Amino acid sequence: MQLRDQMENLIEEMLDGQILLNEAMAEFEKLYIQKALKRCDKHLSNTAETLGIHRNTLSKRVAAYQTPTKPPKRLIARRSR
Repeated sequence: MQLRDQMENLIEEMLDGQILLNEAMAEFEKLYIQKALKRCDKHLSNTAETLGIHRNTLSKRVAAYQTPTKPPKRLIARRSR
């Protein structure tokens, strides 16, 4: 299956699950960075170069992923039903 086909199928599932665009993009970025870090043995400079971003940008994003955040109210309400 081609990459585009896989992405279209995933997008259909996400739309059916009412995942908002900003949530989808944030989760994609987080997972993409995590996979790149793993591939580069958690070496920030190599990972940043692989991703085509500055090392400081990568550091800030990784730090943000490690900071616990509250789930959106929309998800809290959905869980309590």
